[in-house]
Amino acid sequence: MRHPTQKNSNILRFYPFTKGFRGRFLLAVVLVIVAVVANYMTPQVIRVTVDSVINDTPFQLPGFLVAWIDALGGRAVLRQHIVLCALASLAFAAVAGLANYGSRMNLAKACEGTVARIRNTLFDHIQHLPYAWHNAHSTGDIIQRCTQDVDLIRNFVSDQLMEVVRTVLLIVVSLALMFTMNVELSLLVCCFVPVVTVSSLIFFVITGRKFQTADETEGELTALVQENLTGVRVVRAFGRERYEIDRFNEKNQAFTDQWVNLGKIMGVNWGLGDFFAGFQVLVILVAGVFFVERGALTAGEFLAFTAYNSMLVWPSRSLGRLLAELSKTSISSTRLFEILDAQEEQNGENPQHPPMDGDIVFDQVNFGYNQETGVLHDVSFTIRAGTTFGILGATGSGKSTLVALLDRLYELPRENGQITIGGVDIREIDLSYLRKNIGVVLQEPFLFSKTFRESIADGAPRADLETVRHYARLAVIDDAIEHFAQGYETPIGERGVTISGGQKQRVAIARMLMQNTPIKIFDDSLSAVDMETDAKIRQSIRQNVRGTTILIAHRITTLLSADQILVLDQGRVAQLGTHQELIAQEGIYKRIYDMQRGNAEEA
Repeated sequence: MRHPTQKNSNILRFYPFTKGFRGRFLLAVVLVIVAVVANYMTPQVIRVTVDSVINDTPFQLPGFLVAWIDALGGRAVLRQHIVLCALASLAFAAVAGLANYGSRMNLAKACEGTVARIRNTLFDHIQHLPYAWHNAHSTGDIIQRCTQDVDLIRNFVSDQLMEVVRTVLLIVVSLALMFTMNVELSLLVCCFVPVVTVSSLIFFVITGRKFQTADETEGELTALVQENLTGVRVVRAFGRERYEIDRFNEKNQAFTDQWVNLGKIMGVNWGLGDFFAGFQVLVILVAGVFFVERGALTAGEFLAFTAYNSMLVWPSRSLGRLLAELSKTSISSTRLFEILDAQEEQNGENPQHPPMDGDIVFDQVNFGYNQETGVLHDVSFTIRAGTTFGILGATGSGKSTLVALLDRLYELPRENGQITIGGVDIREIDLSYLRKNIGVVLQEPFLFSKTFRESIADGAPRADLETVRHYARLAVIDDAIEHFAQGYETPIGERGVTISGGQKQRVAIARMLMQNTPIKIFDDSLSAVDMETDAKIRQSIRQNVRGTTILIAHRITTLLSADQILVLDQGRVAQLGTHQELIAQEGIYKRIYDMQRGNAEEA
């Protein structure tokens, strides 16, 4: 299911997610109505018992009930068997209990189903958001929105939403029954309702802003924890434990202070609510006695009226709490729809699936991550199909940006040039198809918390062990894996923390080779291995792997076997040619080559 596309963020936008569960929601509401009505019958039983059974006031009941009582033997029988009145009250309590149970059960099933759909939609949507969006949002904040904010939505739907229905019913039914007994006393009760409502609305506005700030601060706190857990090795290596603890304490104290301030505000709200509730009960009690003495109210009606007044006090008091929860939920829904409203990666109108073994052409490509700073400037070159193409350049020269554009991690604006594969603009190629045909190994590859076999087989999940070992040999990692006690079944830990950087790179290379893509990119992915292993891997790939290979490196020895080498300088094409051609001319390539050869000779 796709999420709603409205621009206004509010709780009602979650309505489409309830599809398939609306019958249960409706049944839950009906059962709540039954429970409220049954609960309000108990004071009526007390009124009838006092006025018409113990005393001689005529029965003020519907005609069919009066006829039923007469059939039993009338007032005399009820006086002799007063337990029948108690049983009637017990029956209403039983109906209310069963109705509340049925309401809770249906609401729970509908709520959990709806929230599960929200979670699935969120995760699916996040998977399809552009790489640039992920770079602009911290992981901790995204996790906080997808967990705690979703839980706030769930709590509101499962608890507060039905409490809103119950509260409205309690107020309406209470006032309706009060007016049937005494209009003047009921009007006096109504004077308290606006006071409670206005004070609740004031606190609703105040707490809304406070909750948003607290929620954002919690997102920052979550991001800080996630960042520290991810970079725990760096923290240890630089002895930054004290600094990180102090940084966390500072954020945590700010978060705590905000919730303490919120607690103070809510305390004032509840304190005023208690005061108005107690004052209302006292006024109605005194006024009720006055009306009884005047004969405008019977003793039974007085008992029933005070019971309804007490029952009305609770929903009036809870109104502020419900509005506060509504405020929190509104903020959470806004934060969730900030994710759901983010634009997903787009395919062309008619996405194509052309052969991916053609020439790759960069034609006058200009690109920058923001308007102020350009990264690539008028870059043009051609990578012949089936050849090995090397890219050399200083840090920040735009090497990885070329790869990101080719893989469409960033979209190249149409006015900024063109990238084609086999003559087809990559913007017209189906996005999923494009990426399935381009294998990439990064300088710092990400490995999931799996075994060696599972990590390598991510490139082809159904491959058998012998196939996995074949590609591990191509990446020169097979012998290293066999030295582990459990071999290919050895867990490598979260993000591959239990193995060295060079081993991690070679596992990532084996994983990519298993995809058997026609285009393979090595983005400085041999930087953590020694020169001997580097040479073995390149020789193994050259002899056993077919297709177009793009090598990005800082070491010229890695690029020696390339058919062509591109040299980038500050986002511009500085040189292009074979190794022999480039060392024969003065320029960046020859300077780097002489420098690295001199260092190697000294070593």
